[in-house]
Parts: sequence; structure tokens; C-alpha cells
Amino acid sequence: MSIAYRELTHLVERLHRRLLDVVRAELTRADIHDLNGVQALLLANVGDGEIAVRDLVERGYYLGSNVSYNLRKLTELGYLKQKPTKHDRRSVTVIPTDKAKKAVAAVRAGEEVHAKQYREAISGLADTETVCEALKHLEHVWTENLARTAG
Repeated sequence: MSIAYRELTHLVERLHRRLLDVVRAELTRADIHDLNGVQALLLANVGDGEIAVRDLVERGYYLGSNVSYNLRKLTELGYLKQKPTKHDRRSVTVIPTDKAKKAVAAVRAGEEVHAKQYREAISGLADTETVCEALKHLEHVWTENLARTAG
């Protein structure tokens, strides 16, 4: 089991990097070149409405300095607007712009394609070792998707 677990943790690390590659590829397909994968995922987690920065951090999505830097960049690039929260003027609420919504739509469209391919790749799998196989299939699906961009 410990060998399978170690493989799983290494696989998860690789999958995280691959996910960022896949998100960047989806952005490239949508002709969006001023965002990186982390920033696009941050926009996806912000969603369509207003959200306080502390809520993003509290949900465990980001570390404080990481989120601050990326939110500042996203604001500079015109993807987000910022305003002080109503209850605490020291806190900031972020609001996605139409530009952000276009980027999120590109990420979501890619997720739909990837989800379908992943469902097909893992039909019939189950325990921890099987989950590793399932995650390898996910990595393969993402890698194939990246190949579409390269060609």
C-alpha cells in the first residue's frame, strides 16, 4: 500500500502541474495570452459574483501573499475590479469583469471536454491502486489535450 500511496502523491503533484498546463492550453485556444493557469483558476473560483478576498483564502484555495499578488495582477490586466467590503474597509471584495467571464468560459468549456474524456477513460475502476490508474488516465487525457494546442 505505501508504494501505491507514494505513487499517488507523486501523481497528484504531477497532475497539479498538468492541470495548470491544460488551463493555459484552453486559454491559448480562446486567444487569451495575458493570463497564467493559476490566475485563470483563481478567476474560476471567484465565479460570476462578488467575493471577499478573505473568503478565497479561508476556503483554502490560496495562500495570502499568492492571492494578493495574483489579484493585483488580475486587476491591472482588467479581469477584476476591487472595492472595499461594506463591513470592513480594510478588506477587499473582487468583482469579475466581462473579460474575466470570457476567460472563465474558456476554462469551463475545456473542463466539459476533459470530463467526458475522463469518464470514458475510467469506466469500471475503483480502489486506491485503481484510483492511481484513474488519475494516470486523467493525466493522459490532459496530455492529449495539450497536444492539440502544440499542433
